Amino acid sequence: MTASGEVDLGVVSRYFAGLVEDGVDGLAVLAHTGRGPYLAPDVRAAVIERAVALGVPVLVGVGGSSEPSGTPNASGSSEPSDASEPPGAAGRFARAAEEARVAASLGAHGVLVFPAEGDRLGGHDAIWRAARLPMIAFDLYTRPCPPDTMLDLLRHPGVAGLKTALLSDAMGCQRAISLARQEGRLAITGEDRMFGPSLLWGAEAALVGLAAASVGVTAAVMDAYRGSDLRAFDAASARLDRLATATFTEPMEGYVQRMLWLAAAEGRIPESHAHDPYGPSLPEQERARVMSTVVSTGGFAAR
Repeated sequence: MTASGEVDLGVVSRYFAGLVEDGVDGLAVLAHTGRGPYLAPDVRAAVIERAVALGVPVLVGVGGSSEPSGTPNASGSSEPSDASEPPGAAGRFARAAEEARVAASLGAHGVLVFPAEGDRLGGHDAIWRAARLPMIAFDLYTRPCPPDTMLDLLRHPGVAGLKTALLSDAMGCQRAISLARQEGRLAITGEDRMFGPSLLWGAEAALVGLAAASVGVTAAVMDAYRGSDLRAFDAASARLDRLATATFTEPMEGYVQRMLWLAAAEGRIPESHAHDPYGPSLPEQERARVMSTVVSTGGFAAR
């Protein structure tokens, strides 16, 4: 996006293609990192089309709110709120169900369901009935899922997996991974700050904002984990942790802007479109700090 929130679909296409070329196995679009809830329906549809055209599995973020809880570029979090949603479970999830239906019509392979208060099981069921796409449930640190509700979700026939992104709750992450595996669902780590440990706890796949740039850093940990060289896994995990410490830090919503800085530095997107209008403003010296950390992890995979 530009500073005013305009999206260049040509930039989007080149960015997606570069991620795939550098080793991602699938694309999760219109999710938190991509600020999906804020985009107009026609832009959302165009983004999905460009991702699907690359021939890799595509997950589409659905739900959330198009109304920020704070002023764009104000300090602090501007996490989407539910204030603008119609009352009641049916109204709250109606837009998410419609977004899922559109995603299915455009060839998406599944949906990542943003967590929301209220009847989570009923919301997932409405999305399932609307689109019949495999759903990834989402245990997010801002709205952690109660264990009983999580178990109900994992037993829903349309839920194929669970992404955990609890940030610093190790026990919650372990519980979520264990329940997903117990119910025969895919355990997906979204734990940028507990990435290596979450694999050791049983996560079988990764869907992380950290791979929105510096793809090789994340891929190296996955590759090492699948191998038998413990020292290689330790080294790759340490490298990822250094990068995550610089990018996934307070204010946490600023991680989107930090990843955009990295994507621009790697030549994935132009500087003109390396803006997050919906997150907190960050001082320029923070950008220098992030860049310095990246250099210490081995430099940029410039395109």
